Amino acid sequence: MEAIILAGGFGTRLQRVVSEVPKSMAPVNDKPFLEYLLNYLTGQGIDRIILSVGYKQEMIRDYFNDRFRQVHISYATENEPLGTGGGILNALSQVEGDMVFALNGDSMFRIDLNAMQHLHQNTGADMTVALRYLEDTSRFGTVKIGLDKRVTGYTEKDPDSGSGYINGGIYLINTGFFKKSAPGPIFSIEHDGFEKWYHEAKIYGYPAKGYFIDIGVPEDYMTAQDEFKRFDD
Repeated sequence: MEAIILAGGFGTRLQRVVSEVPKSMAPVNDKPFLEYLLNYLTGQGIDRIILSVGYKQEMIRDYFNDRFRQVHISYATENEPLGTGGGILNALSQVEGDMVFALNGDSMFRIDLNAMQHLHQNTGADMTVALRYLEDTSRFGTVKIGLDKRVTGYTEKDPDSGSGYINGGIYLINTGFFKKSAPGPIFSIEHDGFEKWYHEAKIYGYPAKGYFIDIGVPEDYMTAQDEFKRFDD
């Protein structure tokens, strides 16, 4: 099992509480957020990780080098910001299999990746998206799925949107589909990909109830300082 982590973000909204580091390296109880994410992935059976890096990438390379525990780490460099979709596309050249997990480097969604892969393979999906149910989806937008879990709709952020499923920031992607469908070298997987592909491609949702946090805003970043004590090892 392979995974790409988008770890090159600048972290504009976090600058007032964390500066001079890539967003994925924001310290949580004296450890980089990315270290918690790698701990989770290795515990799920991921045995090869590709870090998509850009802003201050040397900080990530110096900290992790080419191995985390027994898992090999390689790096895909963004010489310019490529967006979430472009970052994944750039990293696919290092993927050995025909499918790969892709994760945002500033959020954690602790789900069963094996179960997500099982759904992906059983449905013959081109891409499967992890979904998290929230009572307040206003920060994220909502994803609609049918009884068969195929994605049927997406609604942009709306302050009055209420409850529903949100995109949890974990994707399982068929590499051939992604390369063929990418609109260009620079694009957003959310807005230029996922929101358009579900009309024609086989895009499925994997609803899950695992712990979820997005540290992209200062309030949630501060919340992580307390909540992540359970993940220290």
